[in-house]
Amino acid sequence: MADCNHCTHERALSVEDDVTVAFYKDDSHDKNSAYDRQEPGTNDRAPERIHLRSKGRASCEYDEEEEDDDDEQLEGARGNSLESSGEEKTSCPPAFCVRNKSPSPEGPEKPNRCPGLGLFYAFLSTVFFSIITLLVKTIEGIHAIEISAIRCFFQMLFVAPVIIYHKTGFLGPRDKRLVLMLRGFLGSNAMILLFYAVQLMPLADATVITFSNPVFTSLLAWIFLKEKCTIWDCVFTVFTLTGVILIARPPFLFGENVHGIEGDYTNHIKGTFAAFGGAIGAACTFVILRKLGKSVHYYVSVWYYAVIGLIECIITVSVLGEWKIPFCGRDRWLLMLIAILGIAGQTFLIKALQVEKAGPVALMKTVDVVLAFIYQFIFFSRAPTWWSLGGALCIAVSTSGVAIRKWYNSSCRN
Repeated sequence: MADCNHCTHERALSVEDDVTVAFYKDDSHDKNSAYDRQEPGTNDRAPERIHLRSKGRASCEYDEEEEDDDDEQLEGARGNSLESSGEEKTSCPPAFCVRNKSPSPEGPEKPNRCPGLGLFYAFLSTVFFSIITLLVKTIEGIHAIEISAIRCFFQMLFVAPVIIYHKTGFLGPRDKRLVLMLRGFLGSNAMILLFYAVQLMPLADATVITFSNPVFTSLLAWIFLKEKCTIWDCVFTVFTLTGVILIARPPFLFGENVHGIEGDYTNHIKGTFAAFGGAIGAACTFVILRKLGKSVHYYVSVWYYAVIGLIECIITVSVLGEWKIPFCGRDRWLLMLIAILGIAGQTFLIKALQVEKAGPVALMKTVDVVLAFIYQFIFFSRAPTWWSLGGALCIAVSTSGVAIRKWYNSSCRN
């Protein structure tokens, strides 16, 4: 309001949705000022007007024109306020006062955000992650844990320069290190279990089961973060479990002759449990990240994920004796591409959450399920069964319901 401190007492007020106040500025406050000596009937004072709008925006402008022009503009402001009287009337919040001059070319102006940019980032992230699962499925002869180790190794190589550039440190805040280690352990386990499930069962089935993690995130947030849990969360959980059962098709419900599975039924069940465990691990990771909030730089979180995942994978593969050198040519390039796409997918997901609400981003992740079915049909010539489609529908509906409900609640609060 510093620009309006020299405004004097005369004003014209129109109270509708918009409020217009006109102040008359006296350039001289001396007793022998020219104002006292001017002839009667003349008024050389230039009005200074403040336009207060119900959206909380205000402008204070100084006009050099005559008072008749001011009266016409004030009448126009009254007309505009009458035209907008059909809108909901709200009290005008405290306003700023800025000179309503043409913006200076050197003046800093905040650029308008491109609408839909956050959803575009989320779409790119979804595409990259879906391509990763496709590549894991095409690589043969290498255990899923070794693939995870290679991805973690290259991820470390890409993230380390970024951490050095941002000067955030590799260890993070002292009081958050145990939580970061837990985040790295659970996140890397979720990745390993997903890759293992993709190798044992149809690509679409593994992707759909892992996609159910938002439902479990809501339940875990209710348990550990004391967030509100409603009846809808319970309904969505039941839908999710129903979808998992339709995809797994246990023999005690569907009999011994189960069609549409990949390989023998034992591997199918192993893949189902691995995908379900991966969904739980991902949900735990999201809860931990929500608990950390912005107290830790996100690249430090990714660093812990890569380092702990690499250590865990090396120990596990060594114990199992599953170390194998990838074949020359295609497989080695695919393994490097998996690491690069993983970093790109995480980066775009972070950017999406920075410029868009979590609800729309989660809804965009449903594209992952569609892409998984498309990849399975095109690259592996495997049409989905009706049981798999039914299970995918149940899980997609429940996950979308969670996202829409949170989006609605967030919009209402704002």
